[in-house]
Amino acid sequence: MLCLTLTGSTLEENRRLVEQNRKWISLAELRLDHLNADEQKIASSFPSTVDLPVILTFRRKSDGGACSVSEKARLQTLYETAKGDYAYVDIEEDVRKSDLKFKDPLQEQKVDLERSLRDRGVRIIRSLHDFTCVPADIYGRIAKLASKGDIPKVAVTPKSMIDIISLFRVQAELSQVKDKIIIGMGEFGICTRLLYKKCGSMLTFCSDTQAAPGHLSARTMSELYRADRVDEKTHVFGIIGNPVYHTASPRIHNPGFDAIHYNAIYVPFLVDSVRAFFKLAEMLQIHGFSVTVPHKRNVQPYLGRITREVKQIGACNTVTRIQNMWKGTNTDYYGFLAPIAEEIAQGAIRTALVIGAGGASRAVVWALHNHGIKVTILNRNEERARQLADETMSNYDSLENCNLYSKKFDLVVQTTSVGMDPNLDEDPVSAFAFSGKEIVYELIYQPRETPFFKRATKAGCRVVGGSEMLLEQGKLQFEAFSGYHYPHWIHPEI
Repeated sequence: MLCLTLTGSTLEENRRLVEQNRKWISLAELRLDHLNADEQKIASSFPSTVDLPVILTFRRKSDGGACSVSEKARLQTLYETAKGDYAYVDIEEDVRKSDLKFKDPLQEQKVDLERSLRDRGVRIIRSLHDFTCVPADIYGRIAKLASKGDIPKVAVTPKSMIDIISLFRVQAELSQVKDKIIIGMGEFGICTRLLYKKCGSMLTFCSDTQAAPGHLSARTMSELYRADRVDEKTHVFGIIGNPVYHTASPRIHNPGFDAIHYNAIYVPFLVDSVRAFFKLAEMLQIHGFSVTVPHKRNVQPYLGRITREVKQIGACNTVTRIQNMWKGTNTDYYGFLAPIAEEIAQGAIRTALVIGAGGASRAVVWALHNHGIKVTILNRNEERARQLADETMSNYDSLENCNLYSKKFDLVVQTTSVGMDPNLDEDPVSAFAFSGKEIVYELIYQPRETPFFKRATKAGCRVVGGSEMLLEQGKLQFEAFSGYHYPHWIHPEI
């Protein structure tokens, strides 16, 4: 189930949020701590105005909420509001039983909130929030929360891939606890939100306003990732990197899987330790994954087989499981060549200028070299350019001398990150002049048009953007992952 967290200041605003997201969600969580005081007084009516089950929550600031009243007043408001037709009521793990007994003007003796909820068939969620770490005794704490028949909820903050492994082990360690909610908050935890069923979690939370660290929108969770349709037969794929959430790869693979009705999900994993990720990959039976910086070299010691391109380039961007081992390939190599393959075959590209000598340029230079194209490499760090040039029998020079190479090449390839955020207004070779006859190829795909890209277009060059390479290499990965060609009728938004 996908649960939409409602953080509107009025009940009407929250009703609209439910309506806007209704086709993607199964239930909603009303956050009293975000409501205006006057709206809190009538919040017991909210469940009757929407057509799905509602969780009632009144979150303290210490647990990531916005409640600023006293604890006694908070619990009293929770009690009064819980008289409405709520399906679940969230009560924090450290709230004492004595604090949940209230005077009710309609009854002679104090009312026990927990007992009254259970008598009405309302499920109690017992929640633990930790914004600093994943507690070492997390399995014991979950079991204790579940011991009274309540639904244990743990929202903790993983800081490493080891922590992520602990969260995915919950299902194996506590399989006897049928109903539980397991959440990894923050950037490391996003994979646990998408693969919440693999953690044994009955639901995961989403919101339009990122109400908690790591929240994604309901539409993204359901339409892009199909997280609510993951089951035991779902093949898990992904991309590892650090950082990783800027990647457009999920927008290539997930729509592709959906189009061919292939039961699979492609998930971004923020990875600090490649070794730990391979352990997770075995746990989750991950079938394959893409690799981005800084792990394209780091994965190689764990691979049982690598292709010629990986050996040459020294970088692997695609890993697949074959015959109980991991195979590494490099689809950047062929993805780069695809948009200019016709010109290479016709002999229209004989010389190439490559700007940059970092990781991205290695696949470019080797691909051009292997097709008999004479390459010159320009880089700010001349020594780094020299090393790549020596490997590929290319020429090299300092980026400062770029003006000397104007109008001399059939192909100009820009492989640096200059032109991306935060250097959106910069051009790596502003002194370089185009003749208008060059094919200009820039690997950046976000933004689509950098100052370098615009200048080449204005000069009349044929310009190839990075999104073309990204899509082509992604299609090759898709084929390696699924065994099927990428559906030609799908046009990913990248």
